[in-house]
Amino acid sequence: MNGPSEALVTTPLIVFFVVGALFGLATGSVQHLFSEGRARPAGAGERVSLGSRALWVLISSCLWPILLLAGVPTLYRMATVRVRGERSQPPRE
Repeated sequence: MNGPSEALVTTPLIVFFVVGALFGLATGSVQHLFSEGRARPAGAGERVSLGSRALWVLISSCLWPILLLAGVPTLYRMATVRVRGERSQPPRE
């Protein structure tokens, strides 16, 4: 039985997975900031494999709210370290 009630159920699910996939595509190069993925950023000349990127998109399409919440404290720590580093540098001449 297809009807409006089916669309009310499937549309939010589709939107959830599409937003997650877009989140995965956007954050593929910074996987190390989240609780999943690589432990360190890729080197300057090192490319991320297509399989690794596809797996990251699949993981993040389901877990993007959790990954987003896990990444916020990491970004906060990086910002505080950056501010502390700027304060400890001697003045430029």
